[in-house]
Amino acid sequence: MTTILVTGGTGTLGRLVSERLRADGHEVRVLSRRAQPYAVDLRKGGPGLDVALEGVDTVVHCASSPGGGDEKAAAHLIAAARRAGVGHLVYISIVGVDRVPYGYYRSKLAVETLIEESGLDWTVLRATQFHDLLVRVLGLLSKLPVMLLPARVKDQPIEVAEVADRLAELAVAAPAGRVEDMGGPEVRTFDSLARAYLQATGRKRAVVSLPLRGKGYEGFRSGGHLAPEHAVGKGTFEEYLGRRFGGGHGG
Repeated sequence: MTTILVTGGTGTLGRLVSERLRADGHEVRVLSRRAQPYAVDLRKGGPGLDVALEGVDTVVHCASSPGGGDEKAAAHLIAAARRAGVGHLVYISIVGVDRVPYGYYRSKLAVETLIEESGLDWTVLRATQFHDLLVRVLGLLSKLPVMLLPARVKDQPIEVAEVADRLAELAVAAPAGRVEDMGGPEVRTFDSLARAYLQATGRKRAVVSLPLRGKGYEGFRSGGHLAPEHAVGKGTFEEYLGRRFGGGHGG
């Protein structure tokens, strides 16, 4: 039996990874800012992190914040993992972090570099956006009577449970470095995804696509965040919407 620490273990992905590992008989420690007994803010570090890592064989690093602080959190985690003699650090990243000049992506890429240069044995998996993240974005965009979308942008959403299965698999395997990306089953226009969301939630909105400016937008428009050659996901966006919203009355 392996002792595995999952950072961000109460989040959308980390919770599922923890469940899979426990189901396979591993001892799992969940680390987050509020989850006892391993409540630690990775951005601050501290002695609680050393306690959480004592006797741990593998760390699955799912904790992340689009608001900033990922690099500092990773530095604290790596230093503590070295002190504890952790044998394997697994990190979930995002497809396109090296191609799309977007602030959060730059931070994720910087964390990848920290891990690669940490002296620890490591594995990094990049995935496309999760279905639930896309729904949160579309939910915000649909608050206005007119739904404004970035023009000529596509997406390739993937089922988070499939990524969790892959991470759990990697956590108990030998360190593999950068593994093949995971992409959703379909590359879709943002417009088609928005219309599927509106239909599933029973909302009626005018949908207007607007061209934007900036290097980040150009990176997304050129498809830097897509992995059509690694469309290994099975669950479609419509299937996710059906489970979440049912027959169009979830709005």
